[in-house]
Amino acid sequence: MSRPGPVLGEEQHLRRDAAENRELLLDAAARLFASHGLDASVEEIARVAGVGIGTLYRRFPTKDALIAALVQDALDTIGKLAQEAAEQPGGKGLEHFLERSSEYQADHSGCLPRLWNTDPGRDRIRRTIVALLEDAKLHSRVRDELTSTDLTLIMWSIRGVIETTRCIAPDAWRRHLDVLLAGMRPADDPFTHRPITQAEVDKVIAHE
Repeated sequence: MSRPGPVLGEEQHLRRDAAENRELLLDAAARLFASHGLDASVEEIARVAGVGIGTLYRRFPTKDALIAALVQDALDTIGKLAQEAAEQPGGKGLEHFLERSSEYQADHSGCLPRLWNTDPGRDRIRRTIVALLEDAKLHSRVRDELTSTDLTLIMWSIRGVIETTRCIAPDAWRRHLDVLLAGMRPADDPFTHRPITQAEVDKVIAHE
């Protein structure tokens, strides 16, 4: 005789518990990866999350699966920040996005090493950033010669500052962003060197 399955209320409760456990594990992983790097153990992540190791493995069969989920959540959030920035008037969306996305990366620094070499979602964010750049140019907020790959390097440089200063001067990236934004604004003197190409950017990402 087969065992009856859970009734609708029980199924909803199980789904809610599963979703809550997933969030607890992702939050714990984000905190531990930020303080200890990606070498933090899954046992410690489960302990900080307040769940058993079996629960962790039911949600994430491997540590790489946990990291991938954390990275995807970060990309989804950055994508939402880009969409929100597109609503800023007067060409201010690009600066708004750089400030908000940098702040988010500083608060979720543990997954930065894998953030921008993950394919799903990255191209969608890139297209939105290009639209933000064009809007900023239209309103004379940035140099006409600024390219989308310039913005890629700007975001990489902010990531580098976050990673290298977070333990000693966690807000150092803010000053760095101020300097970068000042260099983006219209000026009489043109840039003297060519921008990196998208093909070169893609090769860098592939080898990162």
